[in-house]
Amino acid sequence: MDSARTTFDIVIRGGTVIDGTGAPGRIADVGIVGDRIVAIETSIASAGAREIDATGRLVTPGFVDIHTHLDAQLAWDPIGSSSCWHGVTSVVMGNCGVTFAPCRPEDREYLAELMESVEDIPRAAIMDGLPWDWVTYGEYLDSMGRLPKGPNVGGMVGHCAIRQYVMGERAIDEDPATAEDIVAMADLLDEAMRAGALGFSTSRTFLHKVPDGRPVPGTYATEDELYAFADVLGRHGAGVFETASRIGERDLAAGTEYPKTKAELAWMGEVSRRSGRPVSFGLTQHDTRPDLYERVIGFAKHENETGAMVRPQTTARSVGILFSLATRTVFDRSASWRELRGLSTQAQLQMLRDPAQRRVLIEDANTNGSGMDFDQLFVVNPMDGSGDARYDLHPDTSLAAVARQRGISPAAAYIELLIETDGTLVTSYPFLNQSLAAVEQMLDDPLVTLGLADAGAHVGQILDASQPTFLLTYWIRERRRWSIEEAIRRLTSDTADLFGVRDRGRLQPGAFADVNVIDFDGLRLPAPTYAHDFPHGAGRYIQRASGYDYTLVNGQVFMDHGEHTGALPGQMLRSTP
Repeated sequence: MDSARTTFDIVIRGGTVIDGTGAPGRIADVGIVGDRIVAIETSIASAGAREIDATGRLVTPGFVDIHTHLDAQLAWDPIGSSSCWHGVTSVVMGNCGVTFAPCRPEDREYLAELMESVEDIPRAAIMDGLPWDWVTYGEYLDSMGRLPKGPNVGGMVGHCAIRQYVMGERAIDEDPATAEDIVAMADLLDEAMRAGALGFSTSRTFLHKVPDGRPVPGTYATEDELYAFADVLGRHGAGVFETASRIGERDLAAGTEYPKTKAELAWMGEVSRRSGRPVSFGLTQHDTRPDLYERVIGFAKHENETGAMVRPQTTARSVGILFSLATRTVFDRSASWRELRGLSTQAQLQMLRDPAQRRVLIEDANTNGSGMDFDQLFVVNPMDGSGDARYDLHPDTSLAAVARQRGISPAAAYIELLIETDGTLVTSYPFLNQSLAAVEQMLDDPLVTLGLADAGAHVGQILDASQPTFLLTYWIRERRRWSIEEAIRRLTSDTADLFGVRDRGRLQPGAFADVNVIDFDGLRLPAPTYAHDFPHGAGRYIQRASGYDYTLVNGQVFMDHGEHTGALPGQMLRSTP
């Protein structure tokens, strides 16, 4: 097109354009009209109604987060925090088999309780925060479409909801679904796909439970039931099959052939081959089975050699339980420490600073312990003056190391750190991806996608929605492990393509104008904080960032230097063959 004759709504000038394909970055201007990119040229002659100076900045596609649980939160938090502060412009909900549709009116509270049990999202917030004006999944998508939203939003339909809708109380039993049940469930998936669902998700892990402790609906589904869902995806020629799987569960110790895990990958391969659709599943490392993740990648590659498209997804860092004065402390086994709960931060600090109170706290902690290895409890707050939260699991940042350095007990060191940070100290106890060397190896394999950020889930326990910023600050800027072009590709086109998100994840003429303007050298990731901003005052961890100068969604400036502009330009992402 002749850009000299075009009237642009926005021109982003002089930045290094990283287009999301992995191609080398180049200095260029980006011209936007309406919700689309219309020109990327060395120099655009025409002025824009708005001009953004990106000199010295990276200009990238908006990030596409394929593993979120924002299903409820977007109803009362339309900007989708914390994701919005980390360059994310498109999110996929409905992971791990847990969704709010299809849903009969009498099952609403059940699905809300199930989500709370699996994903730690308060039931009361879900019940009061959602409009609940749907029965079918298509009606649910329409309802979400009517809600104002900052990011683009798509969703998969969950096995738990489908099974509950068809089978009721039997949904959770170990007995197989009947042939009639399977036909009825396949029909519900068909309705969801016709309405634009991005695919189907299921939970197979025994770790996901309903409130009474039994595994969630679908855990015991037989292969013929799973294959019936695959066949629906195949008929539509669209959608991804996502699973929270039994990786390593009920297998023998490390060093074995992991036969049950291999069988888990085998049915995934068959789902993909018969449907012609990709299968995505979560993969993490754990020290008890240090070789398992490598074996699983090998199993996936074996399936792919025979026509499947099976792709693991992992995080860019460890997944850790967070401890802070706002939620739980490391030493809550002791009654004196539990007394801190519910007090204001000022009152908590007053107790910690009082010598007599401090002695009691230290003595109780030393007597009752914590049940954890302090060499594996890491201080997240920056201790080196960098301004960046630390997730690199460096031994010197463990509580045990700090205590040894200061010549005091871990409890005494913990109290000192709480006082020094004015009560904002956050520590992390990694329980997945406990080795960053393993994370590095997984990320180095092009088969593995970035996922599992779990935005919107486990709100009082973990916070991994900031992983795009960690990837860029730690792995790329600090470690220089991969090129910036490869990192952006992994955050954009790789995830968008896997989930069939059309015309996003790349900067090219004709694509939707989802764009980040990033001060790469100025990227900073502070420690998480705790906010009581959910319905009924429920609390959650949030984490901001600095260095994202602008985030555009569908051609509108959505975030400006970390602050919401008031624009809510997000659209629904619907699958098409």
